Amino acid sequence: MSSPAQTLGQSARIIGLIAAAHGLSHFYQIATAVLFPLIRDDLGVSYAALGATVALYYVVSGVCQTLAGFAVDRFGARRVLFAGLLLGALGALLAGAAHSYAMLVVAAAVGGLGNSVFHPCDFAILNARVEARRLGYAFSWHGIAGFLGYAAAPVYAAAMAAAFDWRGALFGAAAIGLAVTGLLWLDRGSLYVAPADRGRSGARAGLAADLRVLGSAPVLMCFGYFVLVAVAFVAMQNFGVATLAMHFGASTALASSALTAYLLGAAAGIFAGGFVAARASRHELVAAAGLAASALLMFALAAAWVPLGALPAWLAAAGFASGLTNPSRDLIVRDATPPGSAGKVYGFVYSGLDVGSMATPVFFGWLLDAGRSGAVFYTVVAATLLTIGLVLSLPVRRAAASPGS
Repeated sequence: MSSPAQTLGQSARIIGLIAAAHGLSHFYQIATAVLFPLIRDDLGVSYAALGATVALYYVVSGVCQTLAGFAVDRFGARRVLFAGLLLGALGALLAGAAHSYAMLVVAAAVGGLGNSVFHPCDFAILNARVEARRLGYAFSWHGIAGFLGYAAAPVYAAAMAAAFDWRGALFGAAAIGLAVTGLLWLDRGSLYVAPADRGRSGARAGLAADLRVLGSAPVLMCFGYFVLVAVAFVAMQNFGVATLAMHFGASTALASSALTAYLLGAAAGIFAGGFVAARASRHELVAAAGLAASALLMFALAAAWVPLGALPAWLAAAGFASGLTNPSRDLIVRDATPPGSAGKVYGFVYSGLDVGSMATPVFFGWLLDAGRSGAVFYTVVAATLLTIGLVLSLPVRRAAASPGS
């Protein structure tokens, strides 16, 4: 449980360390992908083959995320987190050293395995080590760090590849991972959480009991929440530019600016959402309100009611409304998590993001190939409305004990 006498400085240090780790995980998710044009020319592989390595990365991450959650509760979050950090750095190192497609495949598998640990580890540590009254801010900064990691990767990769080629960029990325690992290691005492399985009685121990937890209605509904959230995010992040260009006749520059505005708006929403979550008692209502606002804004896009020049501002507002819900969303998962199960529950629930990310890109690509750009936005609206229904139906357990205790 959180220390009752924890100072703001102690909380900020723990939040900062975990945020740095989470930002690194998002950095690694796209650091190799943005170098694909150079890798393709050097190794003579197709974009389809390179895309398959990305799919493999997320398949491994999604499959192993729940297993990582079990490991967190069995061996402790800190130990598993350091293993993930080292595997992430190793994945970048192997990619940089690759002289064949097979080695890129191995690098993607290793990197995906490393990526699988962050959500169960991060949330287990934050829930256990940060005072409950500051968790809204903790989850906010955790989310913002992820967006910063996404934003930093293309800039870093372009600059480093120009100076040292793509291999140098990936070797540098591995060095950054080791530096972040060293930073966390220096203050590892702040990250220690006793393995939750140590405190479990016989009635609450064993695989059958764990599966009952993951199969409970609140946890399954939270998993569905994350699958649906991923549907909307994939549509915007991966297909937003193409959809805006087709639906509104927007130039690539304008569509790209609108997507950037959406992502920046989401980051700003996550920041503001931390303050809202820290003061709210009904987190499901905060999430539902933000999602409803986002759905209305997306519906206007689907109906083509938005003037062309207003697209960046409109999408910034939609991103803000969506991002505002994130800290409350993470607190909803916390409230639905039985004591001693934080690792496995967060691991399972967050694997919903990987499931949604794997399941929908082909569908959105098919819609665009058929010229049905409006249907992309309508799908986002439908997924968001389903998410609202799930969050308002959650039988949330509001226990006083922290799930990390």
